[in-house]
Parts: sequence; structure tokens; C-alpha cells
Amino acid sequence: METLANVLVGLVAALHAYILVLEMFLWQKKPGRALHGFDRELARATAPMAANQGLYNGFLAAGLVWGLIAADPTGFRAQVFFLSCVVVAGVYGAATANRRILFAQALPGALALAAVLVAR
Repeated sequence: METLANVLVGLVAALHAYILVLEMFLWQKKPGRALHGFDRELARATAPMAANQGLYNGFLAAGLVWGLIAADPTGFRAQVFFLSCVVVAGVYGAATANRRILFAQALPGALALAAVLVAR
């Protein structure tokens, strides 16, 4: 179960690293605009906000990687903390911005968190 938990944590970290790239570097390009259906003007106007969001997603990814490489109990605690942050952010984003966030971010985070807790 520990291997499954580590794989899921790694996948959630990779997801948030991808979101960082999308929001910080690709927001005004086709992949970023397609995500929300923005035209060039709206993408340009919202790029600073998206870059800020991307940075926060990078912090989540970094924290999860730290949790994977740190020895216990620090690694376990970091994984639980950062996965909890992912779930809370995903639920909040789904409630306030787009319901898809619940399935794209909160659900993978919750599954990884459950696996980490069961593997303990």
C-alpha cells in the first residue's frame, strides 16, 4: 500500500507541476486559453492572476515532492499537510470558480491522502 500511496502522491505532484506550467507559461497560448475558453484579450488581462495561481500550485507540488523524499515522520506529515491543502483548495475552487476542479484536483488529492493514511 505504501508504494501505491507514493505513486498517487507523485501523480498529484506532477498534476500541480503541470498546472504551474499551464498557468505561468502557457496561459496566453492555445493550451492555456483552451482550458477556460478565453480569447487572447481575456487571457492577456488575466495572465498576472493566472501566474500567481500557478506559483501556488508549484508550492503544492514542491511540498508533495518534499514529502516523498523526506524521512518519516517529516515525510508523512508533509504529505498529509500538502494533500490536505490540495483537497481544500480543490473544494474551494469547485465551489467558487469551476465544478470541474473538484474532479481534476480535489478528488486525486483525496485519493492520495486516503492512500497515505491507510499505508501508515
